[in-house]
Amino acid sequence: MATKTDLHPRNPHKEGYDFARLVACLPELEPFTTRNPAGETTIDFRDVAAVRMLNRALLKSHYDVEVWDLPANYLCPPIPGRVDYIHHLADLLARSNGNEIPRGPKIKALDIGTGASLVYPLTGQSVYGWHFTGVDIDPVALESAQQICRDNNLDVDLRLQPAREDVFNGVIKPDDRFHVSLCNPPFHASMEKAAKGTQRKWANLGKGRSGKLNFGGQNAELWCPGGEIKFIANMVDQSRAFADQCLWFTSLVSKKDNVQTLYKILKKAKVANCDVVEMAQGQKTSRFIAWSFIRKDQRPAFMKA
Repeated sequence: MATKTDLHPRNPHKEGYDFARLVACLPELEPFTTRNPAGETTIDFRDVAAVRMLNRALLKSHYDVEVWDLPANYLCPPIPGRVDYIHHLADLLARSNGNEIPRGPKIKALDIGTGASLVYPLTGQSVYGWHFTGVDIDPVALESAQQICRDNNLDVDLRLQPAREDVFNGVIKPDDRFHVSLCNPPFHASMEKAAKGTQRKWANLGKGRSGKLNFGGQNAELWCPGGEIKFIANMVDQSRAFADQCLWFTSLVSKKDNVQTLYKILKKAKVANCDVVEMAQGQKTSRFIAWSFIRKDQRPAFMKA
């Protein structure tokens, strides 16, 4: 759970979950609520059904998403952390826009691995009005995302990535222009390591052992050969071909120890700018790495109002 002052200042979840508001907005959440030892209302975060219902309430209460669901065993993301990424991306874009956060559908965002939940387009479009293009290799995930769009009358361009080894190749069209790309890559190098990572997390939280990944997840969402280093390195390599079509390329990085390796990869790619943005979230710190081939003094034409 998010704790006070940890999340981005514009993140509406920075004070924690307001269960009174959430239950009032979505009464179906109430049966999943319980009391922790301090007497505070919470849910069992090991219960996938409870986490899904919490997400449904958060999306409805804060982001005007009336209908939301996803197929069984697909990743159910924690909303506060995901929307923190969006707010920090807005700050990143402001650097290239006279320190003013750019808003509205003229701002184009490319979501790599958009997933069945469509969480980044849902929150980013609601908060900043950006237009999103979502890409995924999984047709089932894309169909779920498309259903969410239909149910909520949303305009999101969804594209299937036909080649598992590709990230940007095959989905960025010649006339596309994006202000930012974002990605929550598969962090682990194998399913076994993904399962061990979950067990360590529950042990650190004092929750005991769980036989399931707490937020679900398909293989492609959780792991890939070589883990996140190889995935992001491939992303960096492919981004060079689209250097003038996207202002900022970004990706979450789960392991702090991977940052220095990624810096070396970016230096070899001869990027004009790169940065790592840390995001404090409760008991952990997450981060994303950002790079651009466009110099700070070369504000691209498509960024101009």
